[in-house]
Amino acid sequence: MSMFSDIPVDVGIIYEGERIRRNDMYVELGGPTVKEKFELAKVRAANEIEDGKIVIIGPDIKDMKEGNSYPLGILVEAAGATLDEGLEGVIERRIHGYMNYIEGFMHLNQRYDIWIRLSKKSFQKGLNSFLYIGNVLHRLFKSELPIIEKLQITFITDPAKIKELYPQALQAYEARDAKARGLKDEEVDKFYGCILCQSFAPTHVCVITPQRYSNCGAISWFDGRASASIDPKGPVFAIEKGELLDPVKGEYSGVNETVKKKTLGEVSKVWLYTAFGHPHTSCGCFEAVAFYIPEVDGFGLVHRGFKGVTVNGLPFSTLADSTAGGRQVDGFHGLSIEYMRSKKFLEADGGWRRVVWLPKEIKERVKDFIPKDVVDKIATEEDAQNIDSLKAFLKAKGHPVVAKWTEEATKAEAAVPAEVNKEEDTLVPVATAATLPLTAGGFKIILKDAKIYAKKVIIRPIKDEKKS
Repeated sequence: MSMFSDIPVDVGIIYEGERIRRNDMYVELGGPTVKEKFELAKVRAANEIEDGKIVIIGPDIKDMKEGNSYPLGILVEAAGATLDEGLEGVIERRIHGYMNYIEGFMHLNQRYDIWIRLSKKSFQKGLNSFLYIGNVLHRLFKSELPIIEKLQITFITDPAKIKELYPQALQAYEARDAKARGLKDEEVDKFYGCILCQSFAPTHVCVITPQRYSNCGAISWFDGRASASIDPKGPVFAIEKGELLDPVKGEYSGVNETVKKKTLGEVSKVWLYTAFGHPHTSCGCFEAVAFYIPEVDGFGLVHRGFKGVTVNGLPFSTLADSTAGGRQVDGFHGLSIEYMRSKKFLEADGGWRRVVWLPKEIKERVKDFIPKDVVDKIATEEDAQNIDSLKAFLKAKGHPVVAKWTEEATKAEAAVPAEVNKEEDTLVPVATAATLPLTAGGFKIILKDAKIYAKKVIIRPIKDEKKS
């Protein structure tokens, strides 16, 4: 008899990666329109919890109105003779995977950023209570992680109760993260990998190091080590570092070999500390995106919770689509907020001295980890709303990237005569313009402060071109 015969929908790994669009959803739990939501795992003494108990505080699914979004808190309490607090993050991240086994139930993100949708079809089949969800979680946790002897699960939809518990959840995450700070990548012989998100991003492998948290922000190096030890065949595994090929960009032979194997050859090289060349791939659960702004030769940062548009006119959703799915895209980089606190943060690209814009909320959260001489030189949405105002702010504050503008301009000016002298025939200046628009392949290309030289200029009537 199936362990899920009393659940009204199918449960299995085949449903991982199932997307539920808004038109197909019955209700949404958490998500971008709900400010306070969380999922938290806590290790308890055996006498503090009741195995298999499912508690619902607030309206159940069947009491919710179709098409609406609701706050949600999930508390998973576990007990076991060999369980300790160091495994809480491991247990917590498994919620994502196990919930996605449920037909018509989509779980995205983690911690304080969860986003869940229930499909109309599954609701019509009878998936109308958190009791079913809790029973699935209980059975999967107990069967796949035998180290857990007791498990109690609480679903909270009462807004007042969520508001009460939300700060406690944030404190728990911060305490867990703080414990993981201090250890350096050079001090360990293994990194860890996670493929929990491959159901949504088939060519993504998260490489977790002491100084580079998982993109989702939920798995530290210590969590990775714990997860791999208690479930060796699970989604989190050890990566032998191998040879250090590039200490600045963060390239290791062992990482390359593992990523190539886990992506079936789609990704063969990863540079851990840069957004260029062979940047770390991105899943879809990342907390934030680093995006290159060529007009100022700097990086912007934006987190999932930012509601407006960034300084280049794009919202988080568009920038996220530009890098999600397990792709390596130059200048776009999905990452965790905890990684912003690392000394390895975009190290090869200049780190915080290359960051020019980020939302005020995130700046306040990571302020203590930004170099003191640059923190006030980085703009927020209150300082710059477009590229022109960003340039003005950076110039006024003397941001480090401004010096690079002058250097590059000087190099460009000096390079023109040198290029002319290399030619056997004298190059003739054929165009000089402050702004020169070109059109090619459906794109409009604008050259700023352009000077174009050519050995020969051929002018033909358009009709002659058509004849030829």
